[in-house]
Order: sequence, then C-alpha cells, then structure tokens
Amino acid sequence: MMDFGRLITAMITPFDEQGEINWDATSDLIDYLIEEQKSDSLVVSGTTGESPTLSDEEKINLFSFVVEKVAGRCKIIAGTGSNNTRHSIHLTREAERVGADGVLLVVPYYNKPNQEGMYRHFEAIARSSSLPVMLYNVPGRTAASLTAETTLRLAQIRNIVAIKECASLEQVTQITAAAPGGFKVYSGDDASGLPAMAVGAYGIVSVASHVVGSEMKRMIEAFTGGRPDRAAALHQSLFPVFKGLFTCPNPVAVKYALELKGIAAGSVRLPLVAPTEQEADFIRSLF
Repeated sequence: MMDFGRLITAMITPFDEQGEINWDATSDLIDYLIEEQKSDSLVVSGTTGESPTLSDEEKINLFSFVVEKVAGRCKIIAGTGSNNTRHSIHLTREAERVGADGVLLVVPYYNKPNQEGMYRHFEAIARSSSLPVMLYNVPGRTAASLTAETTLRLAQIRNIVAIKECASLEQVTQITAAAPGGFKVYSGDDASGLPAMAVGAYGIVSVASHVVGSEMKRMIEAFTGGRPDRAAALHQSLFPVFKGLFTCPNPVAVKYALELKGIAAGSVRLPLVAPTEQEADFIRSLF
C-alpha cells in the first residue's frame, strides 16, 4: 500500500507578472517545501494550486515538472479530479504516464450526483489506472458530500487507498472505525488536523504547511510519539495561522504569506484577486 506520509502540502502554483506559471519559482518552492517545511508529499494542481484556472496542458506540464524536480524526495499526488468522469480519466492516465505517485479525486461539483453516481465516478477512474487514489470530500466547495458508507464501499477497491476528509470529525470517526487495513484518512482542514488524528486520522493535507510545516511536523510527531500535551500546545500556538490563512479565498492568503517570507509565489488568477489592504495587514499580523 502506498504511504503518502503524515504531512502533505497542497502546493500553490507560482505565477509570474504575466499570470503564467513561474517555473523557476516552482522549482525553488519544491525545494523549500521538502527541505524546510518537511512535506512528505505534495499535491500538484489541487484547488490550492488554482486548478480551476489551469489548462490541461498546464496541469500535465506541472505534473511532469514536479516529478522530475522532486526526484524521489517525496511523493507526488496529481490533482486529476473534476465533475466530468471522462476528463478525470484522461488526466489520471496522463499523470500516470509522467510518473506521479498517486492522484487526488474530488467529489464532483456543481452537477451534484447521488451516492451511486459518486461511487461509479470514482470506481471508473480508479479502474482506469494503476495509480493509488486519494478521494477528496469537501462539501463546502462541491455542494455534495460523499457519505461514510460510500467511502467505505469505495475503500474496497484495490487502489483507492485514502481520503482527504473535510466534512466533519464525526465522519472521520465513522470511516476510521470501519475502514479496511491500510486505508488512510487525512484531515483536509488544518484547524481540525490534530483533533482528526485523535479520532483515527493518519495525517493532514495542509495549506498552512507552506509557512508552518516544520512546526506542524513537530506537532504530528509529538502526537504519534505519545506526547499529546505537547501536540496540543503546538496546535494551540498554530491555530491563529490555521484559521487566518482562510480569511480570504484560498490560496490568496498563503501566496501573500509566502511572499512575506521571501518565497516567490506571485498573485492569483481571476476570478480570485489579491488581498485587500486590510486583509494584507491581517496576514502580516499572523507572522
């Protein structure tokens, strides 16, 4: 079974002044996330990577570039999910072709399939590839939620190995209590990461790890090492950052925070916009 590690960073996509992918900045960011922020895996072209505004060509080029740059130092999870099953199969096959270690598949958004539709969607994509699949349930964005029951049904498929769960701690508990051996649950919400691990989650798919990843790794290691009081103290100290980075639409705040740290991230593509002056002041106050 694929082990993506405990701390997975949902990586931003750096842009230049013309709004195109900044490949030099992407290269530097990868080194920084692995070496300084201790990421075990990187999600490439997820929502934090502004996938809705990336073309298929850009996504595939990103997958290939990151795989080559990482050179085995961490795992690469390609964001290939969409609300179009055939399109997701195409991107998943391309991710496999260029050497990604796994794929992240979001619950179909906007068309709001029922549970059987979701099951068949994920089943079709998983069976189209040998890559390990991480499901992604984020009802706040998709307007539809994968139930614990459907998740457990999908977990029986050989290469569906994990879920990034954002619905609730109750759902994390239900899945971890009944999942087959080797199936891992990740919190998709930084602020709920440690509480999710307390009820059985394996790790965190994080945005905040761009800027406080090394501290988050210490928090996770304290928890898994039998020091829950230390883990709780670290969680409490990081909590303002966990919440503060979502004061404006993601990844607006984290890109600005990276720029404050001297890490080239660039701005965001429309329809997202740069932080207002008030938002920028607040983000600066977090650090």
